[in-house]
Amino acid sequence: MSPMNVTLSRLDRLYLAKVADQAERYQDVINQLKDVIDANDAQLTLDERNLLSVAYKNLTANLRSSWRTIDTLQKKEALSSTRQEVKLMRLQKEFIEKDIDVLCRDVIDLLERTLIPAASDGEEKVFYSKMRGDYYRYLAELTRLNAKENLGETSLEAYKLAYQHALATLPPTHPTRLGLALNFAVFFHDIMHSPERACHLAKHAFDEAIAAASQSPSAAGTNLEDSLMILQLMRDDLILWHGEIKRD
Repeated sequence: MSPMNVTLSRLDRLYLAKVADQAERYQDVINQLKDVIDANDAQLTLDERNLLSVAYKNLTANLRSSWRTIDTLQKKEALSSTRQEVKLMRLQKEFIEKDIDVLCRDVIDLLERTLIPAASDGEEKVFYSKMRGDYYRYLAELTRLNAKENLGETSLEAYKLAYQHALATLPPTHPTRLGLALNFAVFFHDIMHSPERACHLAKHAFDEAIAAASQSPSAAGTNLEDSLMILQLMRDDLILWHGEIKRD
């Protein structure tokens, strides 16, 4: 039977997305969930949302890792490479940058056009708004490709809106709020080149979460493990960034 003749239910598409995720066929995951979005007024279940997020994250992470590998190779072999080899390595980096650009703009369009407008206030809207900030941040890293766009400022505004909504709707120990604070701090460090502002934001979020957890040990609820993992990452980054500030 031809796949074109099969009528798929929402549960069928979720199952296919899960199978594709296990097979690391992340574009297939995205395609299945885009069909779910088109058929169901944009709102996704928690399982669907997490699959979509992980698929985009893994595709982007693979591309960014490839870019860093070639960038490291360029620097390592700069003196021993011929002029032609230097040009070819630069060309390969440009191919990857264009793939990153297309992927990031795809997820941003999905977020801005459908997912964020349809999201419920609270955790769902914070989650999608954080994603929007993240993918604008990845675009902002491609400064040569996107020199005419002020994507750093766009990413900053996206993070600000997400963080304001998180502060108003989520407790300090919630992993989505903590994950947003961590990524917002990374933005200040990596894009704005301000370890001071990164430390200020991360330390404030860290201290608030610890204080809330001390006052009410059950504050993190069933998300305790996720919250603790993010707090550990935040603590590690704070140590690194404080070290940078001292060296400067």
